[in-house]
Amino acid sequence: MSKPTVGIFGLTGCAGDQLLILNCEDELLDLVELLDIRDFVMANSARDEHSQLDVALVEGAVVTERDEAILRHVRQRSNMLIAIGACAATGGIPGMAPEIDRKQAFHDVYGDAAANFELAADRGRPLSDFVQVDGIIPGCPIEKHEFLGAIASLLQGNPPRLKEYPVCTECRIRENRCLLISDDALCIGSVTRAGCNARCPSLGVACIGCRGPSVDANFPSLEALLVSKGYAVKDIHDKLGVFARLPEPAEAPCAD
Repeated sequence: MSKPTVGIFGLTGCAGDQLLILNCEDELLDLVELLDIRDFVMANSARDEHSQLDVALVEGAVVTERDEAILRHVRQRSNMLIAIGACAATGGIPGMAPEIDRKQAFHDVYGDAAANFELAADRGRPLSDFVQVDGIIPGCPIEKHEFLGAIASLLQGNPPRLKEYPVCTECRIRENRCLLISDDALCIGSVTRAGCNARCPSLGVACIGCRGPSVDANFPSLEALLVSKGYAVKDIHDKLGVFARLPEPAEAPCAD
């Protein structure tokens, strides 16, 4: 049986997810045996930029017009497209602070070279805002075990399977002290998708939500609890919005 053809791509981001793939040192030879990797510029500058792909793995958010053009070309040549990492899945860090003047921010960082960037949106946006996404591998960066599990699923023709419960469940499994209840920490593990084995809370660090919202995340309930502990609503929203856009508030019912 022929090996599935694969491309691995990066848009605007830190390239940490691609680096994690390369850091699968003990498994790399097995991956090469199982996959026909046609286009992965971080691993090999010799690229096949036009062949049809069975699977495309794309990291990074869409920030510039070039990002959008690359993404649309990758989507056109791929049977299945998987968003890898927080930036690709939810907008991530590039999706923060929509109120800032992005052109001015680019000029502050790049000086006169900022004129070379054509911004595609008022903020970094996830891949799904532009093209059909067939699955995600969340995290900042992605988890090695989830990446390898996703490859196993993709080899069977299936999208990656994700945890639907929150990080709090993994904290309970590991018998961690609840940082929110015991320490009044601004921890958002109760609304964050599990799969990291509660790494940060297990080290005494509050969850910052890098894996995106869990299924049925109850943001109003968490906000009310944090307000009762003395946190300002703005600080809560800033924390919740670091890695994912918050759902729009429901419209108030019209008065009779």
